[in-house]
Amino acid sequence: MKAKAMTVAGIMSGTSADGIDVALVRILPGKPRPRLTLLAHEGFPFPVALRRAVLTAMDAASTSTAELARLNWRLGLAYAEAVEATVKRHKTKLGQGKLELIGCHGQTLFHQAHPAAYAGRRFACTWQAGEAAIIAAALRVPVVSNFRPADMAVGGQGAPLVPLLDYVMFADAKRGRVLQNIGGIANLTAIPSAATAEEIIAFDTGPGNMVIDALAQKLFEKPFDRNGALAAEGRVLVPVLVGELHNPYFRLKPPRTAGREQFGREYAAELSLACKRHSPNPEDALATATALTAETIAASYKRFVMTKMRRDSVDYIVSGGGARNVTLMAMLAQRLEPLGCELAASEEFGLPAEAKEAAAFALLAWQTWHHLPGNVPAATGAARAVILGQVTYV
Repeated sequence: MKAKAMTVAGIMSGTSADGIDVALVRILPGKPRPRLTLLAHEGFPFPVALRRAVLTAMDAASTSTAELARLNWRLGLAYAEAVEATVKRHKTKLGQGKLELIGCHGQTLFHQAHPAAYAGRRFACTWQAGEAAIIAAALRVPVVSNFRPADMAVGGQGAPLVPLLDYVMFADAKRGRVLQNIGGIANLTAIPSAATAEEIIAFDTGPGNMVIDALAQKLFEKPFDRNGALAAEGRVLVPVLVGELHNPYFRLKPPRTAGREQFGREYAAELSLACKRHSPNPEDALATATALTAETIAASYKRFVMTKMRRDSVDYIVSGGGARNVTLMAMLAQRLEPLGCELAASEEFGLPAEAKEAAAFALLAWQTWHHLPGNVPAATGAARAVILGQVTYV
């Protein structure tokens, strides 16, 4: 199929389960890679009851099929409403065109990147909820969804999937670039100067906002630590931090992926208890959790990326909710700038932090529509590049 220019909506709700981001983008075919322009972006918080249902399903030791079916359909309704609202608010930016395709990542309820035994066989598996048929029917636009399984079927970890967008938007002939997303989980994409797609390095560094948010909720009854203000009032409990850095995950070589299975509520509860043994001050626990995110990001760069950046000058471009955490960003700068990195926000490169992942799934949907692969095997560990996702037609 000959590639054509299209206006595409991307939908993303991440591991923090705080809401839905929608990006409207215009994608044009090109060589060596397509060109993408962000037309508009909107964010929509989950209704309280829906967020509670999502978090309960993600952490559930057991649940009912009825509950999961209802959640799947309720998320589909929420995604459809978010796209409808975005299109309505930004009709003028669509010009004479119309929305032609939607890419929906869905809400990850379970992600097992490595094979484990079940019913007599060993395999990896994943599950993203959000009924695509509801979105397609409401918008009367085809939807591409369920992106991870095709990569996992050929030996990949199903993540990260944002590196293709990173390469399309940020590759540079003269400067090395690291794209650090800090959502619930933190992940990076490293692109040396003049790199080909095969030279990309990408993996999950570890916890992003997930542990910080969990402690803010547990200790302060707040959904998150706004601007890192609470952590700024505390001190980092160094013995606790050093102990947490011995977690086996941080010794894994890329490609690697993480989720609530590694850094969810149980992990946050254990970290909280460890902090309490050293200090009764809850702000100290938040400061320590924030330092854990910063330290594991910097250590990941130093151990797995720095030597492969060809002694380039490196733009370290941060996106995701963590980019708004002033305390976290200061901790990152303290650790990364001595390594030759210049910290920047993705807004400085024409892509707002909140829009990036949604725009990535718009691009992946465009790739799928044109029968083009969307995974980067060097990032996911897949045996080969494959076409991602499933198409739901109108």
